[in-house]
Amino acid sequence: MELEAARRAVLAAVRGTCAADLPRLLHWMRNTNDFDELVVSNNDVVLKNIAEDLRNRLPIEAMFNSEHQAVQKIHQHPLPMIHVDAFLYDDDFVDSLCEEGKMSRSYCTECGSYKTASLAPENGSNIILRGADKESVPKYPTIIPGYLYSSASQLYGVEMNADFCQLQEMMVTKYQFIDRIKVVHADICTEASLLQKADVVVMNNVFEYFLDRQEQARAWEFIAFNVRKRGSLLVTVPSLKESLSKLQTNIQLNQWVEEMQLNYDVYMEKDVDREALEQIHLYRIL
Repeated sequence: MELEAARRAVLAAVRGTCAADLPRLLHWMRNTNDFDELVVSNNDVVLKNIAEDLRNRLPIEAMFNSEHQAVQKIHQHPLPMIHVDAFLYDDDFVDSLCEEGKMSRSYCTECGSYKTASLAPENGSNIILRGADKESVPKYPTIIPGYLYSSASQLYGVEMNADFCQLQEMMVTKYQFIDRIKVVHADICTEASLLQKADVVVMNNVFEYFLDRQEQARAWEFIAFNVRKRGSLLVTVPSLKESLSKLQTNIQLNQWVEEMQLNYDVYMEKDVDREALEQIHLYRIL
């Protein structure tokens, strides 16, 4: 059925509804999730399959013991913390893990134990960190959605951790992304040529949990020096201003980049985390 015919059929069904039931029908149409499965693309299905594959290969916190700095950072957090990767575990999945007793959204303020009852809001706290939150440790490689949802001819993912390099390469090979994706096991500070040639650079919480402040400053100085192709784009989570605020660098943002305003309302999913979405910033290189 073509669009115009479908539109007429829907309107005819609405107009044919008895007056008493019409408000409930319209409310249902505005709020139902029943249509979601009709707009799921094959790319969305591929991503869900990749998430399942990764869950089967990673511990529940989605971290390897080889990530010494990140593990240490989480252990040093003043409040009990569980790292949860939002790509691997959406809110519904987290809820099911909590129901099975494999995870808890609460902790005891007296001893820090996760063995608490949920009916004690004064003693509870949400300690789940989602993948785009500013204190999370994101593992989900940006290059895979880049492959599925963009026409970029070549995508490079630079990863310092050998375990995650191996895991990403497994996914790239299994899902036949190898024609456009290359995983580079390296410190970004050794990849000047890659940065200089890039049209788009995406950086999602890349340093805070993996480098000390001095190393972070060195990495940002290197990036600011090499990401210089005029008109190229830089995407960061969180903003450059926030990332650099606690570091001592000589980077002059107003001489390097121009921030471009994003329309966050374009992302239409009902359950979107607006605060997390607004952590995404886009810059054009001057």
